[in-house]
Amino acid sequence: MNPRRVGVNLLWLVPGVVGGSEDYSVGLLQAFARHAAEHPDLEVTLFVNRRFPDAHPHLAASLPTVVAPVDGADKTVRVAAEWTWLPWELRRRGIELAHHLGGTMPLVGGCPGIVTVHDLQPLTMGEHFSRVKRAYLRATVGPSVRRALWVTTLSRWVATDVVRRCRVDPGRMVLLPAGAPQPVVVPAARLAEVRTRYGLDGDPYVLYPAITYPHKNHVTLLRALALVRARGGELRAVLTGGAGPAEATVRAEIDRLGLQGIVCRPGRVPLADLTALYAGATAVTLPSRYEGFNLPVLEAMGAGCPVLASRVTALPEVVDDAGVLLDPDDPVAWAEAMVAMTRPDERARWSALARARAARFSWDASADALAELYRRPLGGRGR
Repeated sequence: MNPRRVGVNLLWLVPGVVGGSEDYSVGLLQAFARHAAEHPDLEVTLFVNRRFPDAHPHLAASLPTVVAPVDGADKTVRVAAEWTWLPWELRRRGIELAHHLGGTMPLVGGCPGIVTVHDLQPLTMGEHFSRVKRAYLRATVGPSVRRALWVTTLSRWVATDVVRRCRVDPGRMVLLPAGAPQPVVVPAARLAEVRTRYGLDGDPYVLYPAITYPHKNHVTLLRALALVRARGGELRAVLTGGAGPAEATVRAEIDRLGLQGIVCRPGRVPLADLTALYAGATAVTLPSRYEGFNLPVLEAMGAGCPVLASRVTALPEVVDDAGVLLDPDDPVAWAEAMVAMTRPDERARWSALARARAARFSWDASADALAELYRRPLGGRGR
C-alpha cells in the first residue's frame, strides 16, 4: 500500500515573529520526525517560506521540504501564496491531506485539511490587533475550522472557545498539547556563569520570558516588583523576549517606578541560557491576561522553577495545582507571592510540584497522536 501523502503548511511561520506558535509547531514536528521510521504509512512534506530552512535546518533536513517563493515578511504576499501557490503545489505533488498549523486554511481548492488553532485572541481581544488583521481572521477562522476535517488545539480551554465561537462540532476537536523539555539539573558552576554574564550576581530574581505584547501584562509584574522593593526586598526581575507593541509602555513604567538597574532586559536569549535562568530564578512569573497554552510554563517547570501565573484562560489548565494562580490585575497579591517564594522551603516545595507536573506533558505522545490523526479516514468533508 502506498503511504498517505500529508502536506504541512508552514508558510505563515516567520521565524522569530510568531512567538509560541513557532516553538509549538517546530517541537511537534521534530518529535514526529524523530519517529518517522515508525510511520512508513505516512509521507509528510513541509511547505515553508524562504526564511524557515535557515532558522530550523535540522527539521528542514529531517522531513521533505518545499520552499515557497516568499519570505513571509509581507503578510499580503504570504496570504496570497497560501491561497494560490500552496493549493496548486499540493495538487501537483499528490498531497492527500494538508495540515494547516497557523489557524486558517485556503477556503477554495487544495485538499482535505486539518487546522490547528493556537487561540482566538484576535477575536476576543481585538483592541490589540490591527483592523485589517481582525477583519481577515473574522472572515477566515470560522469558515476554516468548519471546513476542516479535524481541528486541533493545545488546550481544552481553546477547544471550548472554538466550539462556542465558531459553531464547530465538538466531535471534530482533537487535543494535541505541547510537550515539556527533558528534565534538567543545571550545575552550580553553570548557574553562576550565566548569572554573572547577565549581571545578576547575588540578587534573587523573578523571570518573565515574553515579548512585550499588551496582553502579556508586564505592568502588573513591574508594579508588584516596585512594592517588594519599597518594603525592603532585594528581588530583581529579568524580562527576556523581544520588543513588541507594548514596549514603550513597559519602558515608561520602568522609568516611572524607578526600576532602572533593577529590571534586566537581555532580549531574546539562547535556549541554554534561558534554561539556566529558569533554574536559578526565584520563580517564573506570568501575569498574562490571555494564553491559549504557554510553553514557557512547561520549560520553567522542567527546570524545577516554581510558577506564579494568572488564573485566566488556559493557564490554570496547564499549571493545575503545581503553581500559584493569581489575579492578573492585583500587584499586591503578586508581590506577596514573590516574597513568599524567596523562602528556601517554599521554593523547594513548589519546585518539586513543578517538575512532577512537567513530566505529564510529552512531545512524543503528542506526535504519536498526530500520526494517528493523519491516518483517519478522509471522508467527504474538506474537499
